[in-house]
Amino acid sequence: MADFIVSFFGDSFLGHILATFFISMVPILELRGALPIGVRLGLDPLVSLGVSFLGNIVPVPFIIIFIRRIFGWLRGKSSFLEKVVKKLEDKATKNSDMVHKYELFGLYILVAIPLPGTGAWTGALVAALLDMQLKRAFPPIALGVLTAGIIVLLITYGVTAII
Repeated sequence: MADFIVSFFGDSFLGHILATFFISMVPILELRGALPIGVRLGLDPLVSLGVSFLGNIVPVPFIIIFIRRIFGWLRGKSSFLEKVVKKLEDKATKNSDMVHKYELFGLYILVAIPLPGTGAWTGALVAALLDMQLKRAFPPIALGVLTAGIIVLLITYGVTAII
């Protein structure tokens, strides 16, 4: 995968920065995937953390503000897209229990734990479906991304030191 990334973005410091930034914006991969890739590409671990953090939080405001409208638009396009939207909403609803119970701290925990099905995209989707305002939801999501980044950095840096 690293070879593909280098061939697409270029084998330079800027190319590695851009690769790490854009990978961290991708759902599912997010910071958890981008940070180790940035380190693997030769970025300083703290640079990789910073770039991954910034890339991962860029989509958050757009998700919180626009996802309901996007879902509404997608629902009218086809039955397949209706099923996809329903699946995403069900996943967010399942993850919203912790946010209901612990409010902003629950949103932080949902984003901070670096496990599959958690992260900034899921946190922003949950916040949007719970009608949370951006100014209220963004700080715990951003802090959760930073916490997840530190956890992943410690795991990645430890693993890369061994190899």
